[in-house]
Formats: sequence, C-alpha cells, structure tokens
Amino acid sequence: MVSSGSIAGGFSTKQLLNMRFTSQVILGRWFMVFACLLIMSASGTSYIFGIYSKDIKSVLGYNQQTLNTLSFFKDVGTNVGILAGFINEVSPPWVVLLSGSFVNLGGYLMIYLAITSRTAAPPVWLMCIYIFIGANALSFSNTGALVTCVKNFPESRGNVIGLLKGFVGLSGAIFTQLYLAIYGDDSKSLVLLIAWLPGAISIVFVYTIRIIPYASSQGKKMKPFFYFLYISIALAVFLLLMIVVQQVVSFPRFAYAISAAIVVLILFLPLVVVIKEEIKILIERNQSLQNPPTIVIEEPKPAPASLSPSSSSWYANIFRPPAYGNDYSILQALVSPEMFILFFATVCGLGGTLTAIDNMGQIGQSLGYPKKSINTFVSLISIWNYAGRVTAGFASEMVLSKYKFPRPLALTLVIIFSCVGHLLIAFGVTQSLYIASIIIGFCFGAQWPLLYTIISELFGLKYYSTLFNFGSVASPIGVYVLNIRVTGHLYDMEARKQSGGSDKICMGVQCFKMSFIIITAVTVLGAIVSLILVWRTRKFYRSDIYAKFRVSPAAVEGGSSAEIAMEDTSLGKMEMNGEIEEEHEKKNCANKRNGDT
Repeated sequence: MVSSGSIAGGFSTKQLLNMRFTSQVILGRWFMVFACLLIMSASGTSYIFGIYSKDIKSVLGYNQQTLNTLSFFKDVGTNVGILAGFINEVSPPWVVLLSGSFVNLGGYLMIYLAITSRTAAPPVWLMCIYIFIGANALSFSNTGALVTCVKNFPESRGNVIGLLKGFVGLSGAIFTQLYLAIYGDDSKSLVLLIAWLPGAISIVFVYTIRIIPYASSQGKKMKPFFYFLYISIALAVFLLLMIVVQQVVSFPRFAYAISAAIVVLILFLPLVVVIKEEIKILIERNQSLQNPPTIVIEEPKPAPASLSPSSSSWYANIFRPPAYGNDYSILQALVSPEMFILFFATVCGLGGTLTAIDNMGQIGQSLGYPKKSINTFVSLISIWNYAGRVTAGFASEMVLSKYKFPRPLALTLVIIFSCVGHLLIAFGVTQSLYIASIIIGFCFGAQWPLLYTIISELFGLKYYSTLFNFGSVASPIGVYVLNIRVTGHLYDMEARKQSGGSDKICMGVQCFKMSFIIITAVTVLGAIVSLILVWRTRKFYRSDIYAKFRVSPAAVEGGSSAEIAMEDTSLGKMEMNGEIEEEHEKKNCANKRNGDT
C-alpha cells in the first residue's frame, strides 16, 4: 500500500519539492538544453537588420552600396567566430557566453546612440566596426551553447543543431513581437532591445551551460527532443498567425503586450519537459538504491604504439589525416579536400540566400510593395528560416539513421532548391515575393544545420569549437562578392540611370534582375561542386557513423543507473548520500520502536 504523500517510484512529494531536487533540475543535462534554447532564441539579432536598416540609411544618409557594405560587416561579425572558438578550446563555456554578452551590448548600444542622434554621426568605417562587434556576439553564443550541446549529445547532433539553430531562426519574429509590445512601432528602439536582452539572458543561465560526461543510455533519448520540437512548432505557428493578423488588423498597445506575453510563455514551456525528465531520473535513482547495479570491470586495452618523433613530424601528419569520423587536428581539417569543397559550396549557397535576405526591404520597395508587407517579408523569413533549420536537422538525422541517406546530398538538394527563389526575384513575377521569401528563408535556414553537422561528422568533436566557426566564414565571403560587389553595384548603377545622377532609390524589376540571374548561376555552380563531396564520403555515410559513442550492452545495463544518477558528479554523490541517510534514519526509528515495545 502506498501512502498518500508518495509518488510512483518510491519518493515523496516533499522529496520532489526539496532543494536537492531543485539542484538536480538546474544542474541536469536537460535544463542545460532549455537554457541553450533561450539563449539561442535571443541570438539571431543580425537577421532583423532589414527592419532598422531603413533608419540607418535615412538618418545617416547612406546610399544602397554603403548600406550593403554595412550589412557585409554585420555578416562578417555574425559568422567569423574564430576568436570565440579559440577561447572555448582553452576555457569553459561560461567564459565564452559572458564575453559575448558584453560584445553584444557594446556594439548595438553604439548603433542605437548613432541612429537616435544622441552622438555625432559616426563615419562609415566606425559604423562598420560597431555592427561587426554587435553581430559577433552570435558567434559567442553559438560556440558557448550550441557546441556544448553537441558534445553532450553526440548521437543526436542533427536534432540538437537543427533545434537550436531553429530557435535562432525564430528570434527575428520573437524580437519583433517584443519590441512592438515594449516600444510600439519604433524600429529605432528595436536596436536598444537587441542591445541588452540577449546579454541579460546569457548572464542569467551562464553557469548551467557546461560539458557533462556523455552516457549513451541517456544521451540517446529522442523523446525530449521531439517534445522540444513540438513546442517550437507551436511557437512558430503562433508567430506566423500574429504576423499575418497584424498586417490585417490594427493592434492596440495592450494587444501587442498580450501577444508578447504568450510568446514568452511558450518559450518557457520546455521547462515542463525538463522537470518530467528529471522526475524519471529520480525514479530510476531510487530503484537503483533498492537494486544496486552489477559492476562490470573490463580489462584496459593496450594503447597503440605511437610514432616516434624521428619517423613523423607535425607537418607530415597534416596531409595524413585519420579516417572520417575520427578527430582531425585543426590543420588537418583546414587543408583537407572535403573542407575546401564544403567551403566553396557554402560560399555559393549561403552567399546567395543571405544577399536576398539582406536586401529584402529594398527588393520589396523597388517592386512597389507597401511598408507593412515589407515588414511581413522580413518576419516571414524568420519563420521559414526556422522551418528550414529544424527540418534539415531532424529529417536529415532520420533518413541518415534509417536509410543511410548522406547528409552532403541533402545539402546539394537544398542549394539547388534555393535557385527557385532567386529566379522569382530576378523576374519580379507579380505577388511572387511572398513565395520567394518562403523559399529563400527555408533554404538559408536548412543549410546551417547541414553544414555544422557534416563538419562534426567528418572531422570529429575534439576541435569542433574552432572548425565550427571556420565553416561559418564562408557565408560573409559569399555575401561580399554577391551582395556588395554585384548586387549593390548594379542597384546603384540602375538608380543613377533612373534619377539622372542620384543613387539612393531604384524602382522596378530591373533594379535586381541582373544581380539575381548572376546569383542563380553561382548557386548552381556551388551545387555541382558539392556533388564531389557526396561522392567522396559515400562509403562513410553507408557505415554506422556513431558506433564509437556506444558502449557494450553489458556495460549499459550495469552502469546506466549510476550514470543517470550522476549527471553531475558532486550532485550525484550528494543525492545518493542523502537517500542512504534517510534509509538509516528510518531503520533506526523502526528499531527504536521495536525496542520500546
């Protein structure tokens, strides 16, 4: 018979609510995922550049090419995270996250002061530095949160990367709802919001983000990730509905406040999943105390003989990398043909889609769309960006595990599909910009988790912090060529033709036609080159690429309870000691009662 104050598994309600369970939740593996989701949901500040770029252009008097130059430095800051990667190699994740908080505040606060005329108008080169610094905060949050999660769940890395990058994709729409509730329709104040909010969230959760020793029995759990996915889909659907409704109905201030409150509530729903998983862990822990696990001792295998210094040198090993899936050194990965192919394909694919995203406001303006519709395009890109990220992450993981479908081939298909969106913009088909924004947002989002997962699978996780950030560098290179040197130049040239000398505003299909025909050709070239990577890695992806992360069944059976009980070593010891003390107290009380009798 079970007492009223107890729950299945043998622990009481009092035990559930005590401080030790709270510590278990906060220090647990799943709360770390929840904290990473919140940090990433506030990290995509660079993706809403299209909303406040018009303020920068009008207040500071920039032409389109200058604005594209500013956008380029924004993209460089977002994607060049080599410094964050090196810091993460030699320090814990909290150092990286705290550094990113201060970087974010410093860059965007100076931009806000400039566009509100609280400081003298800075020269272009100084504005480029400001936006580079502010946007670079994303590389710190990516490195501190996403890389740490991948190392904690190596067998589910596609799901992890897709989910976390999906929340980054939603952040543009999230920020739009928040700033409308807090500041009203004041896009300048949006810059102030993105200056302080991401850093504040990182500071609150910074000490919960850490590397937790991997246990295959727990790290391979898939249900929690799907629960997180369902919550994120609910958030995306709600944001989509709000974007559409707000274009049709004029919202009062309190309605925006209600919408923002619902967004925040949905963002905290994953906490329910976290607590549910920790209750399961607590049940298994109690059962393990009643039925101690069998300890399996294995003979240590002799280490393979290493090459002597005389027979090998560091520069010789650079061109003799290990097999795919093993840990490459940084130099081995950087000079490998696979990295060159992946880098070139990313330059073409991401460069074209990001050029379209950065110019979406000007594209809509040139084609005669109203201001509200242009804001809709920008927000919709965030939604479809999210959809591409989670679809690429979860779907590629599923088809890889079931059908051995190679992830590089998925990347090729996504790059090819993006050409449809580019051609719709190039030829200015009537009312096609809505469809184009969906396709481009989806393809832009889908490329990121595929890129990051392929890097981790081919080159290992030992130096993933650095290699992860090196892969991102391809995006700003593509943007520089396709956005500044091609799109910005051709736009201004067409604007001068129309106005007889002024290069500020261009109207009509011709403004972006030639640019996006060139972008389409470059994107097709990138897709063709990526097929070489598909061919080179075909045997690797037909094998069991995660086999090395699994332990023998006997070891899992014997050690799973202990591994689950010790998410954090010190916490595990505290919990188990506390349980044993409670059992001793109960026995002493029972003995005392028997003696009194």
